[in-house]
Amino acid sequence: MPSNLILFNKPFRVLSQFSAEGDKATLAKYIDAPDFYPAGRLDFDSEGLLLLTNQGALQHIIASPDFKMPKTYWVQVEGDISDEALEKLRRGVELKDGLTKPAQAERMAEPAIWDRTPPVRYREAIPTSWLSLQIREGKNRQVRRMTAAVGFPTLRLIRYAIGPYTLENTGIGQWNYIEPTDHLLKEVNQFEEQRKRKAASPNRRRPSEKGQQRSQGNKVSHGEGMARRKPSTKPTSRPRRK
Repeated sequence: MPSNLILFNKPFRVLSQFSAEGDKATLAKYIDAPDFYPAGRLDFDSEGLLLLTNQGALQHIIASPDFKMPKTYWVQVEGDISDEALEKLRRGVELKDGLTKPAQAERMAEPAIWDRTPPVRYREAIPTSWLSLQIREGKNRQVRRMTAAVGFPTLRLIRYAIGPYTLENTGIGQWNYIEPTDHLLKEVNQFEEQRKRKAASPNRRRPSEKGQQRSQGNKVSHGEGMARRKPSTKPTSRPRRK
């Protein structure tokens, strides 16, 4: 029986979805596996590892930053990236939507990978360099914004790994079934147990019911209200001055 987890090496300019959107390529062009959906996303203009599953709990755990599965990217940037820029990435970078968490950032040699179609624009006067960047959060287009913030715009972005899963032995546009690790299965079981406990716990009264009971409890008849009111000791009207 096939696994409930798929590893796919997404090409450049492919949407991380099966539904059509204009004339853009989608996962349907590459993957024929009913009821499987992406666990998280990978941008249209990014390449590399995308995990898909047909199990809701597994999808939630892989996609949610709460479970902190690290994601490793190979990043080609414009310019020869400096030690200072790498140190900023490691400490955290201030973006418009807040400070990023500290990342693992290391300079790396150009990896032996597939050619991109179309290729990255080459400019003879400006060198390029590669770095490995590992993050544990998922802000929108985070890696691109991080490298731009330290002065080295991203030219090509490849997600190489999600947790223990990597692109090793998976060519561009190819996919295969993989087995969840023991740790991932443990996380799924714990998540399912928590969900069952919540479902089995006594249902709390709905806000509308609480409001109705509260209003009924506070309601008194006109006679009771008058009986509880203390008689006034003040005169009902002032005597006129003469």
